[in-house]
Amino acid sequence: MQSQPQFRPYATPHGHGPHGGPHGHGTHGGHPGAHAPPRSGASHRRGGIGPMMSAGPHPQVPMTAAQINQQHYQAQQANQRAKIRSRKPTDKNLPDGIDELLVGGPDLAVAYKKLRDFERRLDATMTRKKLDIMDTLARNTKHYRKLRIWITNTVEDQYWQTNAANIDSFDFSSTSEATYRVTIEARLLDDSLDLEKDKSNNEDDAGQEADGDKMDTDDKPQQKPAPAKPGQRTRFAHFFKALTVEPDRPKPGTQGNETIVEWKKPDKTPSGAQNLPAIADFDEFAFKRPGDENMNITINLFRHEEPERFAVSPELADIIDETDATLKEATLAVYEYIKLFNLQEDEETRNFRCDDYLKKLIGRDMGTIGQLPDYITPHLRPLPPIKLPYTIRVDEEFHKNPMPTIYDVTVAVDDPMRAKYLSFLHSPQHAGMLKEIARLDDQLATVCQALAESKARHTFFTSMANDPVGFVRNWLSSQKRDLDIILGESARGNGESIHGDEWRKGGRDSIWNTANARESVNVLLSRPPSRPQQR
Repeated sequence: MQSQPQFRPYATPHGHGPHGGPHGHGTHGGHPGAHAPPRSGASHRRGGIGPMMSAGPHPQVPMTAAQINQQHYQAQQANQRAKIRSRKPTDKNLPDGIDELLVGGPDLAVAYKKLRDFERRLDATMTRKKLDIMDTLARNTKHYRKLRIWITNTVEDQYWQTNAANIDSFDFSSTSEATYRVTIEARLLDDSLDLEKDKSNNEDDAGQEADGDKMDTDDKPQQKPAPAKPGQRTRFAHFFKALTVEPDRPKPGTQGNETIVEWKKPDKTPSGAQNLPAIADFDEFAFKRPGDENMNITINLFRHEEPERFAVSPELADIIDETDATLKEATLAVYEYIKLFNLQEDEETRNFRCDDYLKKLIGRDMGTIGQLPDYITPHLRPLPPIKLPYTIRVDEEFHKNPMPTIYDVTVAVDDPMRAKYLSFLHSPQHAGMLKEIARLDDQLATVCQALAESKARHTFFTSMANDPVGFVRNWLSSQKRDLDIILGESARGNGESIHGDEWRKGGRDSIWNTANARESVNVLLSRPPSRPQQR
């Protein structure tokens, strides 16, 4: 792979300046705002391209017949959708007084009501669990695991490799150049117990501390875990945003800041993507350079974490008791510190008093809770890189039995359940199941509406059979009153007023929850919209 990605600088289109005109000229042929003096014998010429537009209001372009018809069609479709929504049943409760009329008797109605109560509790539980999952994903809890790194190198065309030359013969007839190839390979350990077992077996071996991570120098090569499966965020490049390799001793003639190789992850790499570019998705990093001498190098690994973690200043560390944290974690820790020591003002809780530690942090006697991120941000610094020392060996003795240098680095990984949570929230089967439930709810509401209509017909015909004359008289009077109310003529028809106490009463038992009120709404929605008369 390439040790240094190549980037093309951004270039503006040829021949256009920042002001939109060709060759960067403004409205007067030069810099914007420049006024050229008028020439003698010639009228003043206004610069710029295109005709001058008046500053006043401009009349709208009249619509064509096709556009008018399109607007009329869209209005009709919107009216039709409103009528469908108004007629769509939503009540899934059984009508009152239907218990004795069901074929199964009152027990059937009781069982249905129990099912409805169980459904409400189940919906509430599922909604709460879904909100808990979304809250867990928003907090993005991290787990820490071990990333084992193997560093080794091979050599080519060294003096002891070419034609089995003797070191005392001084035969330099070969034209090939001696090179070495360094390979850095990493695997995420799947089981922490295996790591502890390896450490217990290597307690007496030599080690070296490298930025808080222990270096293993076993005489026996350790077995590498199986490569990561495609699509899993367990690869080497996922945990770091940059890698540099620097020699411990600069070469003669250099300024002392020589870098052998440098790798940087693209800035716009999507987090958690399944198909990443090769430059941001690998388990093995290798580079080849010329050289015929042993060399000590330092491999710097810059962590990549989301949200980004920072190293905190000593002033902030004294308060939060941590050496590194995210901005959110540091803000919450400082807020908890303020609450713990009762530093908030009694009258205005948004303000807080500063003790000696907070004075060192924000440099004042009073502060505001809402500005805590602004106070904390200057005390956050990028985390220092993980430094892995390594010696590039090119001698024959080492390569007779080469042994890798092994490091265990602690890295932050996502919660193992996070992928399952995401698959649950974005599962097409889950979305299809919700649509199926909504369809069944609509069918249930339709059935309940049909039962209500059947109950109304049953009541109608039963009352008419018991007292035909009185029923017809009362029914005609009721229909006349309802018709006057629907048409808005009750105040002019028989002297009744729609502003009585019965119309002022609200709630489930009011007149606004009756079939007459719903029918009135349907009549209003079914009326075509009134158009203003043209004069």
